Amino acid sequence: MRFQLSEDQRALRDGVREVLARRFGPRELRAAADGPPALDRALWRALGDAGFFALRLPESEGGVGLGLPEAVLAFEEAGRVLLPGPLIATHLAAGRVPGAATGETVVTAVDGGLVEWLTEADVVVGSAVPSGAGAGVGAAAVAVRSVDPLTPLHRIPAGGPEAAPDPVAVLLTAAEQLGGATRACELAVQHARTREQFGQPIGGFQAVKHLCAELLVRVEVARAAVYAAAVTADPADIAAARLLADEAAVRGARDCLQVYGGMGFTWDVEVHLVLKRAWVRTRRTGGGTESEELLARELLSETGSAGPGLR
Repeated sequence: MRFQLSEDQRALRDGVREVLARRFGPRELRAAADGPPALDRALWRALGDAGFFALRLPESEGGVGLGLPEAVLAFEEAGRVLLPGPLIATHLAAGRVPGAATGETVVTAVDGGLVEWLTEADVVVGSAVPSGAGAGVGAAAVAVRSVDPLTPLHRIPAGGPEAAPDPVAVLLTAAEQLGGATRACELAVQHARTREQFGQPIGGFQAVKHLCAELLVRVEVARAAVYAAAVTADPADIAAARLLADEAAVRGARDCLQVYGGMGFTWDVEVHLVLKRAWVRTRRTGGGTESEELLARELLSETGSAGPGLR
């Protein structure tokens, strides 16, 4: 079995990376973090023009006609640059909400009683609110303080039992976490190569080498799991990939802080933004708890079917 990306997939990944580097680089990230939360509508439409939201929409409906593996590659790149906005909700709404596929309409969704980017969204979907971000939703919503300055949050009253998390949303969140973990690894290695102490780069010290090596191992393990889940689309594989990606993102950002030393905890570097986004993503689409429960049920069913001798 070959798990290498195809030439078309590599071209897609590189194309998304180029668009994002041109429209949302480190300077734009810093400006967005320093100011009040505001969604860049021009960037949103540029993503729509590039086919970001319509990747999995059939060509007969005006989409790109690709599959889940290609969507994972695109969302990994979005996660790598910490691109703000309800990307997953808008992507899932393509073909169902007019304007979502082209980026003309910003769609957000209710997730565990929380809504990201409520005031900037044109449409809200979810079991607890009607379609459309109307006055009723805004009046019932209460702004909550988000640890991530690039992810404004509102809490809304419960409107009945929460629906089970969409496996595609879980996997795309894992892809974003994978991108964030990759960003943390890149930042740590870059700093270890350039920062000098005692007359040599700090990357020459064993403790720093170990941190960077562990960062890379977690990223590559999570990448293998996320890519495999994109191919199989099996709920258990997706749950495992989500847990590994969450761990790689959060622990990776923490280890990156350690590599930066005291400077990593200041506002002057972007490492804190990587960690804060990773924390927020761990609470999306059920978080790790839902994935752990799904895997536990899967293991119990397999143990039960194996016969009493293996229970």
